[in-house]
Amino acid sequence: MTTPLRIAVLSAWHVHAEEYGRAAVDHDDTELVAVWDDDAERGRELADRLGVEATTDLDALLARDDLDGVTVTAATSDHVEVMAKAIGAGKHVFTEKLLAPTVEECDRLIAAARAADVRLTVSLPRLTHGYTLALRDILDAGTLGRLTYARVRLAHDGSTADWLPARFYDASEALGGAFFDLGAHPVYLTQLILGDELASVRPTYTDQTGRGVEDNASVTVTTPDGAIGVIETGFVTPASPFTIEVHGTEGSVLYGFETDDDGRGVMRLTTREGSSRVDLPADQPILFAQWAGSIRSGVDLEENLARARSLTALVDVASHAALAGAPL
Repeated sequence: MTTPLRIAVLSAWHVHAEEYGRAAVDHDDTELVAVWDDDAERGRELADRLGVEATTDLDALLARDDLDGVTVTAATSDHVEVMAKAIGAGKHVFTEKLLAPTVEECDRLIAAARAADVRLTVSLPRLTHGYTLALRDILDAGTLGRLTYARVRLAHDGSTADWLPARFYDASEALGGAFFDLGAHPVYLTQLILGDELASVRPTYTDQTGRGVEDNASVTVTTPDGAIGVIETGFVTPASPFTIEVHGTEGSVLYGFETDDDGRGVMRLTTREGSSRVDLPADQPILFAQWAGSIRSGVDLEENLARARSLTALVDVASHAALAGAPL
């Protein structure tokens, strides 16, 4: 293990590739050394922006003794192959969501990482934000009573404003559209709120811009005790605040429906005693930094892996149900 940890970006396919590369540049205990991409031009463009070398030879890069870890921002369809190679080479892995297309493949990657004693972490960034930490405290305290309803919405105009790369609509690479990518965030937040055990999953996917994958999606889930969760996402919304609402028999929490003077979302708790603004704690360190810390400590981020697995499970079920044209 080197000091600082030496990191490479595996593929510029995803729009967050540069973000994770810069995280490696900015973190005190990591150094970015290379960008790999099977598309030489795409990889070279990112490498030039980050000031490191580019390569199209993945095997040679992973064989380097001075490489400690990789960030994986390859096409979703390539995740299993690329991560399996990295894990097999003994490199620690920080990956964009989804971890893998299926739960079975998630399990194989997680088992391989454990066997190789490498740290595997999935980017689920909104779990580290102050509003999520405050919501967890409210849920853990039982303040809302028995939960009855939750709704999480996150959408943008990537399709209608045409700023998402065309590859995001290629089902052979992306495996899906808005729900497979942006929808991951409201999915794992809904699972945090309502739990992973679901009685039903009912998806509604539409393709409003005719690109061949869903660009507008809503998935309704129910829990065994009757709570309803609504997960909303899309690439066709010019102005839609990120919002969370959770309701129970004793109270409600709303986040993002109003903002403070700095434009940050406000969380409000309403109970039988009245309504009050919730003070939000500071964000936790970003997951890249937590991953780097886990490499040094040798301790897996277990909750992260569990939530990544559950995320894949729900996205996979919803997408199969949508393709079948019927609820599961």
